[in-house]
Amino acid sequence: MTSFILPATTLWWRECVRFTRDRSRALSTIATALVFWTLIGFGLRGSFAPTGMPIDVGAVEYLFPGTVIFVVLLTAIVSTFSLIEDRRAGFLQGVLVAPVSRGAIVLGKVLGGSTVALFQGALVLPLALIVGVPVTVSGLALALAALFCLAFALTSLGFVLAWRMESIHGFHGVVNLILMPMWFLSGALFPIAGAVGWLQTIVRLNPVAYGLVSFRNALYGTSTAEWVGPGLAWTLTIAFAVVMFAAAIGSVRR
Repeated sequence: MTSFILPATTLWWRECVRFTRDRSRALSTIATALVFWTLIGFGLRGSFAPTGMPIDVGAVEYLFPGTVIFVVLLTAIVSTFSLIEDRRAGFLQGVLVAPVSRGAIVLGKVLGGSTVALFQGALVLPLALIVGVPVTVSGLALALAALFCLAFALTSLGFVLAWRMESIHGFHGVVNLILMPMWFLSGALFPIAGAVGWLQTIVRLNPVAYGLVSFRNALYGTSTAEWVGPGLAWTLTIAFAVVMFAAAIGSVRR
């Protein structure tokens, strides 16, 4: 167990230390999300009235959970950039030839990125009180759990994609092509009830959508989506994390 836990903990701590030394990364991620939220939520709230919008919920409040998920997604994906940097610097090759489990290597990297993403999302959560989201202590704890599951899944997914990449520029293209649409089509910007049939199908196939529903349910303490139950949303969110982590381990072992 020591040969597994020690390298995993070391790599996890390395990711956390690397994050604390890069303040511009932390500030830019949160600032991007808040600027987007301000422009859409406050700037266009007078024209934001999609079909299926919950009663007595304004644009600012509705977009808030999606903004937090956006912060988590960006942070989780950016954290996997370090995988490409480590390969180019030779650090990754040194870790791979060390007598440690490949699973420990993946766990350390993924857990480090997930921790950083959770921390970034938690920094934005207090704004829920300002926009009128009725947050309780138990709801906050459950919301953090949902964020961690989603952060773990997205970091694992980013790990799988970054593992085969040779340049950060190429990885940026993959992020824009795959990961950002996953957020756009998660229900973060519009209720699924107002979408056309084929788009609703895409949202239902999107695992990020279930993480967002779990997070919203935790914040409000009740079911916020008619198209999926709370239990199923949590089950699929956890399954997403498990499957992506298994895929990350499989990619390293190959």
